[in-house]
Amino acid sequence: MYRRTFRTSKRNRLYIMNMEITLRRGIGDITFGMPVEEIVARLGNPDEVENIDNAADESTTVLRYNELGLTLFCEGDNPVLACIDVANEECTLFGEPLFDLEERPIVELMVRHNYTEEDADEEDWGERRISFPEANVDFYFDQGELVSIILGQ
Repeated sequence: MYRRTFRTSKRNRLYIMNMEITLRRGIGDITFGMPVEEIVARLGNPDEVENIDNAADESTTVLRYNELGLTLFCEGDNPVLACIDVANEECTLFGEPLFDLEERPIVELMVRHNYTEEDADEEDWGERRISFPEANVDFYFDQGELVSIILGQ
């Protein structure tokens, strides 16, 4: 298991976080369905908080942890974690460091772990997206380089 130590000057405390992605569960000990209060208790105060109200009378609370390379999207009246945007180069999936891999090896990694339903598209902003719907994960590439991973439950 890969572990990385982060020291944040804002919180001035040591936090050790396992950056292993578990599909449809979360990353490290941050799991889907976790309330905002529990996330903050584990990670400390986020660098940024944004509240978004959408047309369906649902709200989303966005917690940004810049030093950890995590953006957490919490939804509902009593917000719980629903989506994670990972831009941390230390993260791993199935024990493999993802940001060291290009598109084809990431697809091969997913296929080796029986995620074979793949969808690819070029986004309007120029990034290439490779999605695995059964794993609820999207990989975003800019000029062949992995730049972000979006996880859902």
